[in-house]
Amino acid sequence: MGKPINNSKNSLTSRITPRVVYRPESRMRHPFQLFKEMWQDLLASRELALRLLIRDIRAKYRQSLLGVFWAFIPPVILAAGFTLAKGSGIVNLGNTELPYPAYVMFSMTLWQTFVESLNGPIQAVTSAKAMLARINFPREAIILAKLGEVFFNFGIKLILIIGLFIWFKIPVTWSVILAPVALIHLILLGTFIGLLLAPLGGLFQDITLGITLFTGLWLFITPVVYPVPDNGVFGTIVRFNPVTPLLVTTRELATTGVISDPQGFWVASLLTVLGLLLAWIVYRLAMPFVIERISS
Repeated sequence: MGKPINNSKNSLTSRITPRVVYRPESRMRHPFQLFKEMWQDLLASRELALRLLIRDIRAKYRQSLLGVFWAFIPPVILAAGFTLAKGSGIVNLGNTELPYPAYVMFSMTLWQTFVESLNGPIQAVTSAKAMLARINFPREAIILAKLGEVFFNFGIKLILIIGLFIWFKIPVTWSVILAPVALIHLILLGTFIGLLLAPLGGLFQDITLGITLFTGLWLFITPVVYPVPDNGVFGTIVRFNPVTPLLVTTRELATTGVISDPQGFWVASLLTVLGLLLAWIVYRLAMPFVIERISS
């Protein structure tokens, strides 16, 4: 007589292991179930996101000769160049509420942070193709890891900002405690755009190249090296730029404490939050198809 087989371990495994059922119908037919799964996966991805963040930061600075100095070099060089051009009368950039070198360096630091938050989701999907194709894990983890890297990099840039305040003797007002709120909105705007483009970025390298070109042009319609124009066609374009009210409000809260366009800030913030939710849904629905394409 054969020895009876003990299936208790297999039955226990079957009870513990979650079962995933894929159906051909659209996930948008059950929006509440979709949002519940999105929220659960967001919470479940925190530990993995932290591990990916630590790994990426170590790899980034281990392979860089200058390391953290790359966070300081672009703003300093840009400020030096435009200060010389403004001082020699080559360009007329108007008057700023801060000493001009401090104005450009501070604004450029905020712009860099925005661009990093925009590129982050696209870079996350592109660099994680192999892992996405082989391992089933919450896809939000790679996005959270890049978002954490943006905040880490800004923490390094904060050293430059504090140095600017000390060197140029910029007074600190109570409104500086509200500046991080506006900064978060600026980062979320970049994340919204990057998250919307991330699925395409995982399939086509053109997206990454196009973003590099587009952000270079976008810089010149953002008040980074000049104050917001009062009138004219160019002034209208600058004011309708969604980055303008968020970047300017962050800068004003950290320095003068006087918000020049509160209405524009809240409109841009509302569009950012709604757009981020929409981009998250698009990302969630599109990623299975992206993974299928990169796996084939």
